[in-house]
Amino acid sequence: APAVAVRVNAIGSPWCHLDLAALAQSGRAALTAVVPKVEHPHDLAFADRLLDGAEAAAGRRQPVRLLALIETAAGLSAAGEIARASARLDGLILGYADLAASLGRPGGSGPQDWRFAQDTLLVAARAAGIQAIDGPHLGVRDDDAFRASVAHARSLGFDGKWAIHPAQLETLRDAFTPTEDEVAEARATLEVLRAAAAAGSGAVAAGDRMLDEALALSARRVLARAEAGSASR
Repeated sequence: APAVAVRVNAIGSPWCHLDLAALAQSGRAALTAVVPKVEHPHDLAFADRLLDGAEAAAGRRQPVRLLALIETAAGLSAAGEIARASARLDGLILGYADLAASLGRPGGSGPQDWRFAQDTLLVAARAAGIQAIDGPHLGVRDDDAFRASVAHARSLGFDGKWAIHPAQLETLRDAFTPTEDEVAEARATLEVLRAAAAAGSGAVAAGDRMLDEALALSARRVLARAEAGSASR
């Protein structure tokens, strides 16, 4: 069965603990809780500890994973700490609508107007070794504005972007799933570097390119995106 992510109520609400307990009791194996308005590492620590107990009580074998929505000024300022707050955490998601309200910024701002927030979240996620996911474009159509926001997120290095309407899914998959040529190049890069490492070299010239560990990291990320894209279809 495909992985399912469920947005729970915010930490501190009267219902969050009930939502998390319900997920722990679910019979679905691959399950993620999307935690909104995360503002401090202890928000995720609370979710983590609660899930520990609920999973033990339910006899759950596969832990519920977490995704953190960063959508307030407080959350953005603590993104680096939040990204390391739980071993369950798979990624950070930028939430534009609530972040705009938190900052007092017009909600219709274009993707270029959010560069500081995007870079802050991206750096925090990369430093912690987790995914960086761009928030949704608020329009429901697969139009030029949506495609521009997707291209912008992809160019910055985000691993994916939320859809707000099913009509947008195909464009998102095409943008964030590597092509066959990109996958082949990534595999070839890793193979060349493995051979170089076996010969005692950390870098090697291949054609007109110098391959090193930085390119190995990029190649592994391409293969991970390709695998994720295949699993979502």
